[in-house]
Amino acid sequence: MSSLDGKLLSGDKSPEDFGSRKFPEIYVPTNPRGAEVLPPGIVVAKTDFYLRRLWGEPNEDLKKKPKYLVTFTVGFDQRNHINGVVKKFSEDFQILLFHYDGRTTEWDQFEWSKNAIHISTRKQTKWWFAKRFLHPDVVSAYEYIFIWDEDLGVEHFNADKYIELVKKHGLEISQPGLEPNNGLTWEMTKRRGDREVHKDTKEKPGWCKDPHLPPCAAFVEIMAPVFSREAWRCVWHMIQNDLVHGWGLDFALRRCVEPAHEKIGVVDSQWIIHKVIPSLGSQGKSENGKAPWQGVRERCKKEWTMFQNRLADADKEYLGRTVKG
Repeated sequence: MSSLDGKLLSGDKSPEDFGSRKFPEIYVPTNPRGAEVLPPGIVVAKTDFYLRRLWGEPNEDLKKKPKYLVTFTVGFDQRNHINGVVKKFSEDFQILLFHYDGRTTEWDQFEWSKNAIHISTRKQTKWWFAKRFLHPDVVSAYEYIFIWDEDLGVEHFNADKYIELVKKHGLEISQPGLEPNNGLTWEMTKRRGDREVHKDTKEKPGWCKDPHLPPCAAFVEIMAPVFSREAWRCVWHMIQNDLVHGWGLDFALRRCVEPAHEKIGVVDSQWIIHKVIPSLGSQGKSENGKAPWQGVRERCKKEWTMFQNRLADADKEYLGRTVKG
């Protein structure tokens, strides 16, 4: 029970009324773990990032509930760029900024920032933030979750049209096509100018043993992925706590949708430009005569190997148990 200025906020009930009540014995095994002793009608197992008022009627707080969540992991130096990017997202999108440089209040120079969610921890990556703050039960209110880098050009991108195409083509995991002249690593993510969406491609000889597997299909990169809430529930569980750069994760996303080669794709007609700004790399530490970004890159490569090894070991252990069973 709370009080304000010495007044009870619970009507005319006194503390004794609450302390002396005998509650019925309850155990509901179908409730979420830890909530079995609560009556199901009071259990709220999921939440959201909707902003609430400190006054007025609670049922009048939300004039509009954003349908989608878009997150950027940012540093203050990229504020003007992010300001332009955010304007490509309508009021149907809740903006969430993960700050890796500890600077948050300065963003209030932008009017939209006052209604955004700000989460700050120094020198952390977007996958570190995603694992800790985007639990599936926290973001379940949103149909799609954008987990984007801060160095993406969006001159040719419209978020509402993007969502329309994702739904039209049944994509559970997707990304915008990439302008081929900048920051392109894989053929799969290169924008094609003759279609709305593509789901497969051809790579260098020997790179794709199966045309339905990465990197020729069932594949998007980790720089600008978009997940349906169902796909994200699976992907979140696969993110490793200590592998914060996420390298290798993009090759494993296919495990979370079926059939992956039909439900993972690239949206060509709403495309972006990867500006390749090594902003987070500069947050590393100079060691053994190496520049900060070099240490970050080496860590990324180590994570790739570690993730692949863990995945292979997990598969082997599971299959071994299945055979024995």
